[in-house]
Parts: sequence; structure tokens; C-alpha cells
Amino acid sequence: MNSSTAKLKNIGGWFAAGDRFRTALRLLPDGSFKLFAYLSVEADRRTGRLQANHAELAAALNKSKRAIGIYAADLRQKGLCSIWCAKNQYSKTTFEICDAYWPYHREPCVEKEPESPYGAAVRQSFLALGCTMGKFGPGDIRKAQDFERRGIRLETVQDAMTTGACRKYASWLDGHDSAPIGSLSYFEPVVAEIQHQPLPPGYRDYLNMQLKKLDLIWKQQRWMKQRVEAVVQKK
Repeated sequence: MNSSTAKLKNIGGWFAAGDRFRTALRLLPDGSFKLFAYLSVEADRRTGRLQANHAELAAALNKSKRAIGIYAADLRQKGLCSIWCAKNQYSKTTFEICDAYWPYHREPCVEKEPESPYGAAVRQSFLALGCTMGKFGPGDIRKAQDFERRGIRLETVQDAMTTGACRKYASWLDGHDSAPIGSLSYFEPVVAEIQHQPLPPGYRDYLNMQLKKLDLIWKQQRWMKQRVEAVVQKK
């Protein structure tokens, strides 16, 4: 029978499984394909996204949470699904079927893209440095995502930020007048430096203590300068 004349028994609730769905069937082992099929069927047709935690997926597919984690990693590694992990045990992970495997025209997502644990850690470390403008904007988010996509270890980025911040404070204390660090891109050359020559064992702890020390000295110096300026203005 010609498929064009076939009639659906139920009008609603169906999913357009085409050639790429067949490709996924050949590409994936059984467990990973079962998860992919479930995500595809349950995802929002407008965005290709589904929010769920591993416990919910395990219950739906009659698998263990550990197995769901393995299947999800397989989907991400093979380029079938983008995954943004939950920030904590009470939040849900966001799964998005990649464009090549999503049969519908995707509407632009107006909601904020979920922040990965990597990006959240970079943002927190950046804002804690003390010698920045105190903002982590869209450009910084994109740069953190770029570091993550390039496979740069989180510890390397954090070491680069600590190293760069120590150098900034040292420059200020030496009397060099320069603006606070304005973006994450400032640290890109230092990231390359740390990649080429990682910090020796134990040096990370020393750097972190040094950063706190320099920050305190700088704040005390600024406070003393402000006091002197206030006294001069009163005369």
C-alpha cells in the first residue's frame, strides 16, 4: 500500500520519525536509542527540548539512574543531543535534540539557556577575584562556553584567573594605573600559558592565599589614600 494513502488511527500525539531517526536506530545501542526515542517523542515540538531528572527517565524506561547517565553521555558524545545538567538534585536536566536529528522547524528559545556547571563555576570564580568590574555579562558567558567546548579543564581556567588577578594587584601596588579587569577574555593568554606549563603541585593553594593577601593590602592602601584625601580636603 502506498504510504501517502495511509490514514492515521489517532490524529494527535504522533512524532515525525524520518531518515535521521533511522540513522539513530543504526548508530545507537539499544539502551541509548530507547532514551533518544523517548526524548524525541516527549520533547516540546517547538523547541526540541525536554526537562527531566534521571529518576524520572529511569522510571519511564524501566532502567537504573546509572544506566540513564550512560545513555545520556552516549547521546551527547555522538552528537544527537545537547544536555545542560541540573544545578542541584532538585532541578531538572535540560535535553535538546540536536538540529540534524530534529524533524521540526525549531522556534527560537526565548528563555535563558541553562548554565552548565562548568560555566557557573567560571562565573563564580571570576566574580570572586575582587579586581574585576564586578559583572559577568553575555560576552563572558560565551567565552566560558568557548573554553568548555574546546575541552579546557575548569582547573586550568581557574588557575589562569587567579594568576592574572595576582598580576593585576601586583601592578596596582607597584603604582601602575590601569582599569579593573573587564571581561573573561582578559585571561585567554594566561589560559594558554597555564595549558603550556601547568602549575606545579601545591602552587594553586599558594596562589589562592597570595590573591587574598594582595586583595587585602590593596583595600587597606585604598582606604588610607581616601583618608588622606579627606583630611586634605578639610584643610
